[in-house]
Amino acid sequence: MTLVLKSVGRKVGNNWIVKDLNFSVRQNECLVVVGPSGCGKSSALRLIAGLDRCDHGSIKIDDRDITNLQPSERAIGMVFQSYALLPHLTVYENLELGLRVRGMRAEQRARRIQNILDIVQLSDRPNHLPSALSGGQRQRVALARALLRDPKVYLLDEPMSNLDAQLREKIRPELRSLILSQEKPTLYVTHDQNEALAMANKIAILNNGQIEQLDTPFNVYHNPQSLFVAQFLGRPQINCLKVRNNTIDAVRPENLTISDSGLPCRLLAREWLGNTQLLYLDSDEGELRMTVEPSFVCPERIFVQWDKSKVFHFDAKTGQRKISNANARG
Repeated sequence: MTLVLKSVGRKVGNNWIVKDLNFSVRQNECLVVVGPSGCGKSSALRLIAGLDRCDHGSIKIDDRDITNLQPSERAIGMVFQSYALLPHLTVYENLELGLRVRGMRAEQRARRIQNILDIVQLSDRPNHLPSALSGGQRQRVALARALLRDPKVYLLDEPMSNLDAQLREKIRPELRSLILSQEKPTLYVTHDQNEALAMANKIAILNNGQIEQLDTPFNVYHNPQSLFVAQFLGRPQINCLKVRNNTIDAVRPENLTISDSGLPCRLLAREWLGNTQLLYLDSDEGELRMTVEPSFVCPERIFVQWDKSKVFHFDAKTGQRKISNANARG
């Protein structure tokens, strides 16, 4: 089972909301789409689901062209940011409705619903109405409903956006395991970098409706192909040094080290991040961020350096990666 997008685009007026999207997602694969607000993440999902129409390109599931099919004909399981639950039905009834329509026997319905309620931690609320649930609980019901279907493709639009951080962290591995066990292509949209890195086999970074880079989580972080990707992925954000010879050099905070000589810096502020400490430094290269041990007591003035092999080089005009190390410095 494979989802394939070829040159997919949607135009509103004179503006392309998404443009020239090309990617494929195979079974047992979760492609996570991330990017800033308004970059086209949710629009891409809506095109695949058939809620919006393509102005260009094609969408196929296993060589079947679904570009112009109605949403009901596409066999898509989708979870929206909004819950879209029926308010007069209980949690159990909301989950049961689709299974009942598909003719599943009562015993099998009960077994599958109980299993999914255990996974989303709502096994004690099958008889509650949506109005009696918190926002996070309603989102989990919506998620459970999509997972109960037998679609060819899963589309998840910020499925954990209404959950608190602790619950998101707890549910992530269970959700990923559940999704991948279905052996269906999954397209997952989120604004949360940690969620993206944890959930993805592949990550697509969107900017202004186009894919800046599509790669494994490891490669997107350690081998960014543009300055936009390098700056977008990674917290604390990557350090961009002064422009020289039309080149921007960038180095991640964890790759800066304190030394006896090097670039003189002045301490501006610090933040404790649990297992690390983030230092904000002022230097001739501009403001820098670096991470150190949480117990480190930083003096007002220090010297820092970095390994030249850890520096990324980007064209100052285009923002594209330069592979040559000729301009490396540190």
